[in-house]
Amino acid sequence: MAAVAGRGSFEVAPCVVRSGETVEIVIRPLAEGAAFSPGFKYAVTYTPMEDQGGYSAFGTRHEPAFRVTGGELRITHRFDGEQEHGLFVEELRSSERIPVLDARVYSVDADLYDRRPLKGDLHIHSNRSDGREPPAHVAAACRRIGLDFMAITDHRLYEPSLEAQAAFAAHPVDLAIFPGEEVHPPDNNIHIVNFGGSRSVNAQFTAPGWRQEVDEIARGLTGLPPKLDPYLYASTLWTFRAIHECGGLGIFCHPYWISDRRYHIPGSLADRVFEEQPYDAFELIGGYHRHEAESNALQAARYHEETRRGKRIPVVGVSDAHGCERGELFGWYFTIVFAASPALRDLVAAIKDLWSVAVEALSGAPVQVHGPMRLVKYAHFLLREFFPGHDALCRQEGEAMLALLAGDGSAQDALASLHGRTLELHRRRAAAGCP
Repeated sequence: MAAVAGRGSFEVAPCVVRSGETVEIVIRPLAEGAAFSPGFKYAVTYTPMEDQGGYSAFGTRHEPAFRVTGGELRITHRFDGEQEHGLFVEELRSSERIPVLDARVYSVDADLYDRRPLKGDLHIHSNRSDGREPPAHVAAACRRIGLDFMAITDHRLYEPSLEAQAAFAAHPVDLAIFPGEEVHPPDNNIHIVNFGGSRSVNAQFTAPGWRQEVDEIARGLTGLPPKLDPYLYASTLWTFRAIHECGGLGIFCHPYWISDRRYHIPGSLADRVFEEQPYDAFELIGGYHRHEAESNALQAARYHEETRRGKRIPVVGVSDAHGCERGELFGWYFTIVFAASPALRDLVAAIKDLWSVAVEALSGAPVQVHGPMRLVKYAHFLLREFFPGHDALCRQEGEAMLALLAGDGSAQDALASLHGRTLELHRRRAAAGCP
């Protein structure tokens, strides 16, 4: 919630509403001993960020109805359009108007209102491949930084993701931990993430017959440019098909990663993948260090170029972190998915249906969100107004998960007491509290 410096903090409830509905917004001071007093005079000024009732918002100011009761300020107003709204509260003292807070509310249409904003990382590593911490530690650390879902996606290894799941299977945690792996077709530099698949795709490369299947796909290809080896694209197609067969989300990873002084896959292969779109989601924002920012810029430029051509491209943002305690990459990049729930089927369906955005949140830098404009605007609001409170709850649960792994006997009770709190916060987002 936004607040004037020095005036304390406030809960705005709800801060997400259905467009066109008249609702009561409850503003409750959180600082101990602070309260709105019926003996004081207040003024509330409403300003829409974009439009009000079909007219331009420029210069539009309203004073909505409000009342003070039980130490809370209750404002009744109709919020039109899908946009952000400001409620500026002042205390009136003689001829002075003392700012109290600038509360923010967002109105959305019904299709978005019914979806929960869920933060996740779909591409991250443990020490079972080339990361630094065990899978269970990585999962707990993901919760500590505010993620609602994640998957261990080690290079050529599926089992570490199952290890992370097993570590907390008997404990009440609200982090959704999914299986996954980073898939590397033999003799093909392309990197593909199998998110949520029910079995390993990497393991199938050692099975008899897979190369014959790839060769058969290659024989059926037409229109390939002369410089593109048919095997490269055929093995790419085979991999995405194998991910689909086991119910996974196939993610096309970091095509503009510079490795050995060149992009790690040929441009002709990247062009063909973008043209035919065998993938389910594009890793629009990947886990690059600051000095590698050009690669993310190129991926964003390619996304915009392809969408201008009429392509519908589902996007994700991932940390691709190889360590959770290094102070870099981990937490810098993530995905917000607007889904019915954190269940795998709902997340996968939402991403495929373009209900996701990729987020860059590097330390010391402004947050950047990439994806469909409608969702980008809403995500910026949530990152300011909702996720700080959400992340504080996640931090407590993540620390308890880490304590459990360290053998702390009280951690189980702590997890039980924390269980369900972020879900309740999500429910309050659009009912009785800021999301």
